[in-house]
Amino acid sequence: MAAAEWGESEHPYAPKDLKLPGYVPCFLSQKDIVFPYLGVSFLVVSLIWLVSGRSKVSKTDRLLMCWWVFTGLTHMILEGYFAFSPEFYKEKTPHFLAEVWKEYSKGDSRYAGRESGIVTVEGITAVLEGPASLLAMYAIATRKSYSYILQFSVCLGQLYGCLVYFITAFLDGDNFAAGPFYYWWYYAFANGVWVVIPSLIAIRCWKKITAATAQAEKKIKTK
Repeated sequence: MAAAEWGESEHPYAPKDLKLPGYVPCFLSQKDIVFPYLGVSFLVVSLIWLVSGRSKVSKTDRLLMCWWVFTGLTHMILEGYFAFSPEFYKEKTPHFLAEVWKEYSKGDSRYAGRESGIVTVEGITAVLEGPASLLAMYAIATRKSYSYILQFSVCLGQLYGCLVYFITAFLDGDNFAAGPFYYWWYYAFANGVWVVIPSLIAIRCWKKITAATAQAEKKIKTK
C-alpha cells in the first residue's frame, strides 16, 4: 500500500492503539527487504570462510569467525541504526535500514514505539557487543590468549539482552506482533538464534577456560 493511502495515525502494528504520528509505511515489499539482507549476510559469511581457509585454524574456529563477523556487523549496522534513529518509522524514502525496522516491527511493535527498554538494550548491544564481536573474530584468527574469555563475555551479554527482551515482552502482555507469522519468524525465531548459538559458544568457552585453568593448577602443584 502506498504511503499516500495511509492516514497519519494508521499503521499495521499491534496493538492498534499504538500511537505513531507521522508514520510512513514500507516502500519495499517483504521479499525486497528480507532477501537482500540474507543475501548480503551470506556473502559476508562466505568471504570470511574463504579467507579464513588460508590460516591455520580449525574448521570450528573458522565457523566461529563467520559467526562473530555476522553478529558484529548486525549489531553495529542494523541495531546501531535503530538505536540512533528514533524516527525511522517516519522515513519518507526507501532507506533500506529504515525499511528493515518498519518490517521487523510487525513482529514486535515495541521497536516502532521506541520502548525505552528495547532502545537501551539495542544501544548497548550496538556500541559494546558489536565491536567486541569483531574483536573476537580477530582474536580467533590471531590466536590471542584472551580469545575464549572474550567470546564467553560477549555471549553472556547477548544472552542477557535476549532474556531482557523476551521477559519484558511476557510481562507486558506479549501482544506486540501483527500476526502469528510475524510472531514466530521475526520475534521468536530471529531472536532465538541469538539464544541458541551464544549458548553453545559459551559452553565451549567455559570448557576451554576450565580445562586450561585445571592444567595450569596441575603444573603449579607438580613444581
